[in-house]
Amino acid sequence: MTDTDDELRLEEPSMTAGEVEMLLFALDRSRATFAWKTGGLDADGLNHRLPPSTMTLGGLLKHLALVEDHRTVLDVTGRPSRTGEGLQRLGPPWDTADPEDPEWVWTSAADDSPDELYALWRGAVARSRAAWAATLADGGLDQHTRSPMWDGDGPNLRRVLVDLHDEYARHVGHADLLREAVDGLVGEDPPQHG
Repeated sequence: MTDTDDELRLEEPSMTAGEVEMLLFALDRSRATFAWKTGGLDADGLNHRLPPSTMTLGGLLKHLALVEDHRTVLDVTGRPSRTGEGLQRLGPPWDTADPEDPEWVWTSAADDSPDELYALWRGAVARSRAAWAATLADGGLDQHTRSPMWDGDGPNLRRVLVDLHDEYARHVGHADLLREAVDGLVGEDPPQHG
């Protein structure tokens, strides 16, 4: 994944932006920082670890792709790709997960090429953005999650969106440390061009 203008360019909302616009911007800013911290690396860079942790940038890409797909497919749209249990409901590639291995998403990333990992994450982000836009056009953040597992009594979409941003906030910090160890890249926000 190379740094593309679309992934890194941030257009600040107005200082008086509404809640939805501000929350979506905060999520996109975290996504842009994550793209910058993981971008342009080969397999060695994506598989670099800082012992004793087994976390890698490749594992983070795959994990956050899963989080995006899980939140989008189950919580935002409420339309699983297929029937089944666990990750099997999300369809490929998640349906190949070993249900006995809770670390599968992290460890299996080492078997994926950089191009596969970058495409997986980018695709999940694109699906997530489209699902959020369509769902929020039908109503605001007070809507309840559409996941059938909650039976209509789950959290509202505000909570789901905040949880998704929280997941990025946590892992952008991990990516920051891992990337610095790989090639010395440091900084708080991606450079803004154009």
